[in-house]
Amino acid sequence: MSTPEVPPKKQILLNAFDMSTVGHLSVGHWKNPTDRSATKRKLAYWVELAKLLERGGISGLFLADTNGGFDIYGGDVEESIRRAVQWPVTDPSIPITAMAAVTKNLTFGITASTSFESPFVLAKRFSTLDHMTDGRIGWNIVTSWKKSAFNAIGIDPIEHDQRYAQADEYMRVLYKLWEGSWADDALQPDVDTDTYIDPSKVRHINHQGKHYKLSTRHIVDPSPQRTPFLFQAGASAEGIDFAATHAEGIFVSSPSPEILRAQIEKNRKIAAEKGRDPRSLKFYLSFTPVLGKTDEEAQEKFEALKKNASVVGGLVLFSGWTRIDMYKLPLDEDITTVDSDEARKLRNIFKPTAQTPVWTARLIGEKAAMSDISPSTVGSPATVADVMENWINVADLDGFNLGYVTSPGSFEDVVELLVPELRRRGIYPEAVEPGLTARERVYGKGQTRLRDDHAGSKYKYEVYLEEEPYAT
Repeated sequence: MSTPEVPPKKQILLNAFDMSTVGHLSVGHWKNPTDRSATKRKLAYWVELAKLLERGGISGLFLADTNGGFDIYGGDVEESIRRAVQWPVTDPSIPITAMAAVTKNLTFGITASTSFESPFVLAKRFSTLDHMTDGRIGWNIVTSWKKSAFNAIGIDPIEHDQRYAQADEYMRVLYKLWEGSWADDALQPDVDTDTYIDPSKVRHINHQGKHYKLSTRHIVDPSPQRTPFLFQAGASAEGIDFAATHAEGIFVSSPSPEILRAQIEKNRKIAAEKGRDPRSLKFYLSFTPVLGKTDEEAQEKFEALKKNASVVGGLVLFSGWTRIDMYKLPLDEDITTVDSDEARKLRNIFKPTAQTPVWTARLIGEKAAMSDISPSTVGSPATVADVMENWINVADLDGFNLGYVTSPGSFEDVVELLVPELRRRGIYPEAVEPGLTARERVYGKGQTRLRDDHAGSKYKYEVYLEEEPYAT
C-alpha cells in the first residue's frame, strides 16, 4: 500500500518593514548606541541594510512614508517633533536605486499617496524605479488621512469614502498609462531611418473623468513589470473593496489569528465576486520579533531595549493610530478608574489579564514604543517560529512584514537566527532564482505582468478601449 503524498508546506514571504525616519514603529531607541536609525539620512544606512537583507534571503524591503506629523497627542505636532516620532521623514524612493545596485534579489515596496500628486507624475516615478531595479519595485497604495499632511500639501482634507472613490479612478488612469499607452514593440531603433520609437505604437491617452483629466502619452517606455506590484492596507469597508479590486499584496494586523482569518476570508470572498482568483491576494501580517538564542536571552534583550523606550513618544504613536488623545490621561492611573471618553475607549481595547491586571497610559506608551501593541513575540528562534506558524495556519497568512526595535540589530537577528529556523521547518525557501521581478517572487517565474483576472489587465495595449468621458 502506497504512502499518501504529504502536500508541500506553504512557502512564506518576509518583508523587512522600515521607514526613512528616526522613530518608526518603535521610538526612543536612537539613544541606544548600537541603533543606527538616526543615520537614515545617509545613503550608507540603506546600502548596508540592503546587503544584510540580501544576504539573509529576505524577500523584500517595505518602506512606509508620510507627509504629516502625528498631531492627535495634545492637539499638535510638538511632541512628535521633540521625540522624533516619524519626524523628520525623508523621501523613501531616493535610496532605492543605490540599494538595487548592491542586490540582485531583494525587492522594494514604497508607500505613496493617491491624494497628493497627479497620476502622471507618480506613473513616471514608478516606471523609472521599475526600470532601474529590473522590475523589483512595488507600490503600497494609500489615500492618506492625516489632516497635517493635507495642510502641508495645501489642499482640503478629502472625506474618507470620497478618497477611495477618487483613488479608484486614479488607479484606472495609471493602468492606462502603464499598461495601455505603449505597445511592447514600440521601441524600434533603426539607424538607417533615424528612428528610435515608432510613434504609431505609443497610444495617446485621453482620460476625462470625474476627478482627473489628462491628454497625453506615457512619457516612459514599458518597464519590466509595467505596473509595479501593488500593496494596500485598507481595513474599512471601502478599503477592503478597493483592495479586492486592485491589491495583490494586503497588509493586515489583528489581535488574534482567529479574528484575522475571518477578515482574510472576507477579503478573498469579495475578490472572488469581482472575478479574481481569491488565492492570488497575498496577506502579510505586521509582526515584530525580539530574538535571542534562547527564550531567556531574548527576554533579557527585551528588558535592556526597554530602557531606551520613549513613553511619551509611544503615546504620540498610539494617539495617531487610534485618534485617542492620550495626553488627556494621567500617566500612572488605572484606566478603569478614569472617567473620560478617552479612558472608556481604551477599556474596549485593553482588557485586564493575568499577565497585565492593570493598564495605565504609561504602560500603553511603553508597549507602543517597543512596537509591542501590534503582534509581537519575544523568544528563541523556535519560539518565534512557533508563533509565526500558528498565525500562518490559523489565519491563512502568506507572509509577514517584520518590524524592529533597533536597526540594524533586529534585522540582523532575523537573518542570523530566525531565517535558518524557518528554513529548517521547510516554510521559507533556501534560495530563489536570481533575476526575478517583484511579481514573480510572489506568483512564480513568468508572471511579470498583471494577472489576467486583475482589474488593470483590461487596459493592456492589445485590448485597450478608451472610456466615455464622465457625464456631470
